[in-house]
Amino acid sequence: MAGVLETLMIPRASALPSASLPPVAASASVRFPELRGLKMQPTRSSAKLRTTHKLARGGSRIVCEAQDTAVGVAAVTDPDWQSLVLESDVPVLVEFWAPWCGPCRMIHPVIDKLAKDYAGKLKCFKVNTDDCSTIATQYGIRSIPTVIIFKNGEKKEAVIGAVPETTLTTCIEKYL
Repeated sequence: MAGVLETLMIPRASALPSASLPPVAASASVRFPELRGLKMQPTRSSAKLRTTHKLARGGSRIVCEAQDTAVGVAAVTDPDWQSLVLESDVPVLVEFWAPWCGPCRMIHPVIDKLAKDYAGKLKCFKVNTDDCSTIATQYGIRSIPTVIIFKNGEKKEAVIGAVPETTLTTCIEKYL
């Protein structure tokens, strides 16, 4: 289950008939209801205008907030790995990922859904392999996304790649 974000083309502000209209107030934020996760955000300095497309004389830009919507499963790091994963009284699903990984972003909503569906029966966590390379090395993570299921502190099964929800559900059901 992967979402696709289509490219939104907007002409330069000078080409718009509304370019002569007064700029949007600095604190204003216009949301596009039909394009969830996108909004117009005013820029605050001329330095930012060099790196973003200027949409109006007020210096607004389009910002995608969709990456924030995928965050739902807690991150686990080196200090809390033992207590949260290895000492858990219920099975644990851990997704190894990195922010720059496209397939990882595709599987985030699946992991979030599984965490909700199996609440109370299964704990779900994410490990950022860039931040926690020790854990990734310890479990031989060479490709991401990798999902590992732990039960009673032991690695039971690993699934590599952005797989369908049904594949992960089948793995989870074995250990509940």
